[in-house]
Amino acid sequence: MFAYVVRRLIYAVPILIGVNLLTFLLFFVVNSPDDMARMHLGARHASAEGIERWKVERGYDKPTFWNAEADGAGRLTDTIFFDKSLRMFAFDFGSADDGRDIGREIRDRMGPSLAIAVPTFILGLFAAVSFALLLVFFRATYLDFWGVVACVAMMSISSLFYIIGGQWLVSKIWALVPISGYAPGLDAARFLVLPVLISVIAGVGSSVRWYRTIFLEEISRDYVRTARAKGLSELVVLFRHVLKNAMIPILTGVVVVIPMLFMGSLLVESFFGVPGLGSYTIDAISAQDFAVVRAMVFIGSVLYIVGLILTDLSYTLVDPRVRLE
Repeated sequence: MFAYVVRRLIYAVPILIGVNLLTFLLFFVVNSPDDMARMHLGARHASAEGIERWKVERGYDKPTFWNAEADGAGRLTDTIFFDKSLRMFAFDFGSADDGRDIGREIRDRMGPSLAIAVPTFILGLFAAVSFALLLVFFRATYLDFWGVVACVAMMSISSLFYIIGGQWLVSKIWALVPISGYAPGLDAARFLVLPVLISVIAGVGSSVRWYRTIFLEEISRDYVRTARAKGLSELVVLFRHVLKNAMIPILTGVVVVIPMLFMGSLLVESFFGVPGLGSYTIDAISAQDFAVVRAMVFIGSVLYIVGLILTDLSYTLVDPRVRLE
């Protein structure tokens, strides 16, 4: 097991290097520092002197990959690629274009993002699996038919509709919770109830259809017919056999959500004024703060690779036939 984890971590290094290099090329080759300076300064202040001053203030005046004027290791380290890209492997993200430390902002904003993402993840998974099992239990009935129709309808509605409709109904008409904002400590609960509820409702339609398909495929297996032949009730068959044997595809789908637990929800945090990583990324894109965007892309890549490794390890817990060699 330990050797497998180490091997997977070693395999992850070339992937991170590739993602890092591709991100760097997109930001500094396709979009040069001069172009970035013109976008930030605007047409009025985009003089040659202003562009050069903007580049010097943010460290974009150095050579891209190779500094022929430096001595020794400085030829590689005194470059934009080292300062803005390679340092990310030590989780040194530097400063944003407005001067704030990116690492500190990420640490401060991770809490609000997790406060929304973790309850949404747990409640959404529980609701989707439970409702999917209910539809499978009443399969080929009117409840199953209208349940699928409801799921398709929920999938067809934009997340913006749930957000704006929830704010209008729950916050403005019923006045049950604040429409937006955030408070530290226990006071955060009244600000997080509505975002969590809307996030669960917005995602439950597609999740239920996915889990229902998995359960229907499992319920036609030979071991299910054998369990029924032994006299086990349908509820026991569903929860003790079908659900257990469907855990591998469920875990495979869950891994996609793991990076979002830390990265935050872009739309929900922005509309509800939650100072999390999602709103931080949206604000950085709006302000064309490429240093923050690069950092968030790198963190997302790291979290996704970690999620894949954790998923492989969890396979051994739910299926004894899986062995990591």
